[in-house]
Amino acid sequence: MQGDQLDLLATAPPLPMALTDTEALMGLLHQWRENGWLRSLDKALVDFLLEQEPGCSPLVLLAAALVSHQLGHGHVCLHLGATLEEPDLALSLPPEGEAAQGALLPSRLLGGLSLEHWQEALQSSAVVDAHEPEQGSRPLVMAGPRLYLRRYWQYERDTVIALSRRLRQPLALAPGMSERLDRLFADSLQQPDWQRLACALAARGRFSIITGGPGTGKTTTVVRLLALLQGPAVEAGRPLRIRLAAPTGKAAARLTESIGRQVGELPVDASIKAQIPTEVSTLHRLLGSLPDSRHFRHHAGNLLALDVLVIDEASMIDLEMMARVLGALPANARLVLLGDKDQLASVEAGAVLGDLCKRADDGLYSADTLAWLEQVSGQSLAQARLTAGDPDRHLLEQQTAMLRHSHRFGQDSGIGELARAVNDCDAQGARALLRAGRFADIYFRQLRHATDPLFAALVTDEGKGLPSYASYLQVLAQARPDAATAADDGAWLRWARDILAAFDRFRLLCAVRRGEWGVEAVNQRVATLLRQRGLLTSDQGWYEGRPVLVTRNDYGLGLMNGDIGIALRIREPALHAGEAEQFALRVAFPRNDGAGGIRFVLPSRLPEVETVFAMTVHKSQGSEFEHAALLVPATRNPVLTKELVYTAITRARSHFTLLESREDVFDDAVRRRVRRFSGLDLRPVP
Repeated sequence: MQGDQLDLLATAPPLPMALTDTEALMGLLHQWRENGWLRSLDKALVDFLLEQEPGCSPLVLLAAALVSHQLGHGHVCLHLGATLEEPDLALSLPPEGEAAQGALLPSRLLGGLSLEHWQEALQSSAVVDAHEPEQGSRPLVMAGPRLYLRRYWQYERDTVIALSRRLRQPLALAPGMSERLDRLFADSLQQPDWQRLACALAARGRFSIITGGPGTGKTTTVVRLLALLQGPAVEAGRPLRIRLAAPTGKAAARLTESIGRQVGELPVDASIKAQIPTEVSTLHRLLGSLPDSRHFRHHAGNLLALDVLVIDEASMIDLEMMARVLGALPANARLVLLGDKDQLASVEAGAVLGDLCKRADDGLYSADTLAWLEQVSGQSLAQARLTAGDPDRHLLEQQTAMLRHSHRFGQDSGIGELARAVNDCDAQGARALLRAGRFADIYFRQLRHATDPLFAALVTDEGKGLPSYASYLQVLAQARPDAATAADDGAWLRWARDILAAFDRFRLLCAVRRGEWGVEAVNQRVATLLRQRGLLTSDQGWYEGRPVLVTRNDYGLGLMNGDIGIALRIREPALHAGEAEQFALRVAFPRNDGAGGIRFVLPSRLPEVETVFAMTVHKSQGSEFEHAALLVPATRNPVLTKELVYTAITRARSHFTLLESREDVFDDAVRRRVRRFSGLDLRPVP
């Protein structure tokens, strides 16, 4: 050992026993698991490594437990440096603001550990590949300050390689591009028109990103892009095979409905419209998920049969799914990602769209790209305030278009102004907007406690005139078909459809699942309030009016994770001739076919469901409500970030309400950006 290392060890404080003694570490990990800080899966990985390498260093075993833990919190890897800088925050321990419960906090455990010491222990371990990992097979991989489970290191590497290859292999443009753009955007008044520019960029690449906030016209853009691509192909007698997909059933249903309307309005020949699909599938269905497996029917050995793939709500795509899609995609196919880069990332590990769009605001187009865009679009970008980019270092940005004009939230929209302030991490500006009362579409309510009458008034609409849960329950009670209405009368379907539409006018959004203002407690509190006011007959079990959220896909029933239904008593046909028709409790779900269809499902046949008066902000992605209310918990929490607040605000079409008990928690959330640790970056290393 060198002299300076000896001097460093002599002056460094002694490490806690859990970092030097395996038995002490295992005892600490057991305590963390008992407290709910670690999953059984995290501890099982440590047990496995210890079986494989009995002399494994406690520093390595701890890192293994933490990298697994971080995956459960959406991080692709364990960032050693960030963990040592702010251990409790980086690891979200204790979880959801819980008390320490007598356990040793990560900040105390890691307080005296240096990055160099930790890296040295990992680099010398027999379970870690730190040099040329692509040649190895060890369960952990180290890349600089990042530690991965090998599977996720491979997903990230495969994604970087596949996207880089696509970016370096542009596709030839069909003749007459400028004229086709002129026809498709003849009604455009924007200068520059970023929808038009996005279509041009996407038409020339095997991989493109179109990002933008709510109301910027992402769906409109992609419909015109498909017409732009399909036109020359149809004229040549070789129509492109186009597929549309989204991460969740809810997002797929919304895109299906939206695209179905817009295709009919395209200024192109009917033969081209006929070759633009309007049905959107989930990514799992597109790839062909195999039961009880992480694998899919389509992969590198059985490629998807398509020429163009568009994925909407791409902010919800996790790293593993991105790698699977790229692996199953034909080399010559185009891939277009569509989504809002500023929304929350996926529930699973990775923030693919956010990582890829880190520099989208600046543009970073090269001189050649700018000249090409101006030539093909006929528009000037001189006043666009874009930062010049290097074509080698900013290869991805040459195929990224950010839509910058919101057609939904103008300068007179409080929701739009509040969303912009939050997106800029401007807590002071956001607070001023809420207090000023200048806008009629944003509201601020301070709740003193869980039983505050203001909360009850919001939920039950006691004279305030805003959409609430009373809205759908009034339709349920007042528009119910007469008891003599036959089971096959369309009145039952219309009634169910109206109830579902009324329910979707308002939603309570929670940041967390547990605690006084978490989903679990709020759902029960709302059900009890509605029962006490005579709007519900019960608040337990299956009762009429109970709204439920599907939490697991069921392809047999055609129900997807995120679908929402409501339990209703309807008249059913007699099972046998001569028998009377019966009334029964069934759960009504929209058919997601864009035509307003309804299906009724027996409650006992449903997959996993939960009551959904309140839902997490994560679950609300891909949905919109006339009135959305965000419940901010009373304690700071690592999940409270500007991305979560922004996502909640932009779920509201007409009205947004902030409910809080402490101002500083909301302000702190607006100032904090989400931290998703990964190494996903397509820029070449200088």
